[in-house]
Amino acid sequence: MIYKYDYLVIGSGIAGMSFALKVADNAKVAIICKSTLDEANTALAQGGVASVTNLEVDNFEKHIEDTMIAGDWLSKPEAVKKVVENAPAQIRELLKWGVGFDRKEDGEFDLHREGGHSEFRILHHADNTGYEIQQRLIEQVRKHPNIDIFEHHFAIEIITQHHLGKIVTRRTQDITCYGAYVLDEENDRVDKFLSKITVMATGGVGAVYQTTTNPLVATGDGIAMVYRAKGTVKDMEFIQFHPTALYNPGDRPNFLITEAMRGYGAVLRNLKGEEFMQKYDPRLSLAPRDIVARAIDSEMKQNGDDHVYLDVTHKDPEETKKHFPNIYAHCLGLGIDITKDYIPVAPAAHYLCGGIEVDENGESSISRLYAVGECSCTGLHGGNRLASNSLIEAVVYADAAANHARLQLPHLSFRDDVPDWNDDGTQHPEEMVLITQSIKEVNQIMATYVGIVRSNLRLDRAWNRLDILYEETEKLFKSSRASRAICELRNIINVGYLIMRQAKERKESRGLHYTIDYPPKK
Repeated sequence: MIYKYDYLVIGSGIAGMSFALKVADNAKVAIICKSTLDEANTALAQGGVASVTNLEVDNFEKHIEDTMIAGDWLSKPEAVKKVVENAPAQIRELLKWGVGFDRKEDGEFDLHREGGHSEFRILHHADNTGYEIQQRLIEQVRKHPNIDIFEHHFAIEIITQHHLGKIVTRRTQDITCYGAYVLDEENDRVDKFLSKITVMATGGVGAVYQTTTNPLVATGDGIAMVYRAKGTVKDMEFIQFHPTALYNPGDRPNFLITEAMRGYGAVLRNLKGEEFMQKYDPRLSLAPRDIVARAIDSEMKQNGDDHVYLDVTHKDPEETKKHFPNIYAHCLGLGIDITKDYIPVAPAAHYLCGGIEVDENGESSISRLYAVGECSCTGLHGGNRLASNSLIEAVVYADAAANHARLQLPHLSFRDDVPDWNDDGTQHPEEMVLITQSIKEVNQIMATYVGIVRSNLRLDRAWNRLDILYEETEKLFKSSRASRAICELRNIINVGYLIMRQAKERKESRGLHYTIDYPPKK
C-alpha cells in the first residue's frame, strides 16, 4: 500500500498529538502508533506540568535558574528561555483541549512543588496528570476529520536518498526525509507512507534497561531510525533514573512513585528505618533526581539491599489519599497501606535528556524531518531534567515545529520515485527465542554496565557484548521478514550503543553521567 499525507507523525504521546492538532485544520495528517493511542510515556507521567502561573511569588527568571541548575549548566540558555516563557500560553492551549488541572476552592490552580524547584509551580491532575492529558488529546485527535490514526503500525525506517540509490554518509549535506516504511502488523506487510513533512515523536528509551518506569514500547525507535539515516543524535549519556520506582520484583515496567510525594513531605529511609539523605545533600529528599538516585544506589550497595523506603506515614492520612489516590490504590492492592506502611522503592530508568538534535523550530539535521518530545534533544535539559519540565517542553516545541512546518508545506511536494520495501528472499524467524533472549541480554548489559554509576571498564565490557549482539541481529534482520520484535531489538541495540559511546566520550562526571574514573571536582 502507498499512502500520501502532508504530515506524517510517528508517535502518539503529548508531543505527536499536539503537533497533529496544531497543523490539521489545513492539511492531511497521519499518526503512526505502534500499539494503541493510550500507550505512551505521557500517560504514565504522574507529577505534572511546570509553568510559572503564580506571579505573586514566582517568575520566569526563577524557573530558568532552577532549570539551568538542574541541568548542571549544560542546558542551552535559549532553549530554556523559550520553554519557560512560552509555557503559560501552552497551558492555556491544554485547557482549551479540555485538560482539567486541579484547582483550589477559590479557583486558583492547586500548585505542587517538586525537587529542584524553588517555588510551587507544578500544575497537576491528582497524581495522574499525564493520563489526563493523554485522554483529552486522544478525544481531540479522534474527532478531527483531517487526522487519520494508524494503530498497530510500526515505522521501520525513514525514507531518504539512501533508498533512491544514493550513498549517504554523516558528511552528506542534503539528507532529506520523504516519509517512512511502516509495518502494518495486522496485515503483515510493509507499507510506504510518503509525506511532505515527517515528525518523529516516538518517546524515550527506558525499555533498553531491565528496570524502567516506561511502557515497554519505549524502545528508542525514532532515535535509532534517525541515527541509521545519518542524522545527528546527542547527549545520549544523560539517562535520568527516577529515584523512587515501586520495588515489586517481577514488575516491568515498574510503577512510579511520583516526585511530588517527596515535595509533599515524604522522607527516604534505609531498611533500618534511618533517614540518610543528610549524608548526601543539604536539600535532603528534595535534592535533584540524579543526586537522590545515586544516594539510594549507594545505600543499597553499602547495605546489600534491593531497595530503600519512602515514608509518608507522618502526614495526614486523608490528605495523602486525596493527593495520591492512584498510588494509594495501587500500593493497597499489593498489601501496602501508604498511610501506615513504608513504601519500598528503588531507582529505575525513567527519562532521556538527549536524543535527536533539533534547532529552535524542532527541525533535525535531516531536511523535512522534525523531532519533538522525549526523542528530541532541544538543549532544555542539559545534563539532567528538572522535574515536570518534560510535558511542557513537548507542547512548546510541538507548537514551534507546527508554526515552522506550516510555512514550509506550500513549497514541498511528494517524492514519487521511492521504491517499495524489498523483502525478497526473507522469511519469518524460525525461533522467536533468538529475539527475546537477545532483548533480555541487552537489558541486562545496560543495567549492569551503563547504569547510574559507570566506569571505563564497565563501558568497554558493554561495548564488546553489544557488538556481538549487533552482528547477530543485523544478520537475522536481513534474512527475516520485518516484525515488530526484530525491529525493536535492532533499535534497542542501536540506542544502547549510542548511550554507551557518548558516555565513553564524556571524560567527566556531569549531571546524570557519573563515572568513577572521573569523579566530580569538589
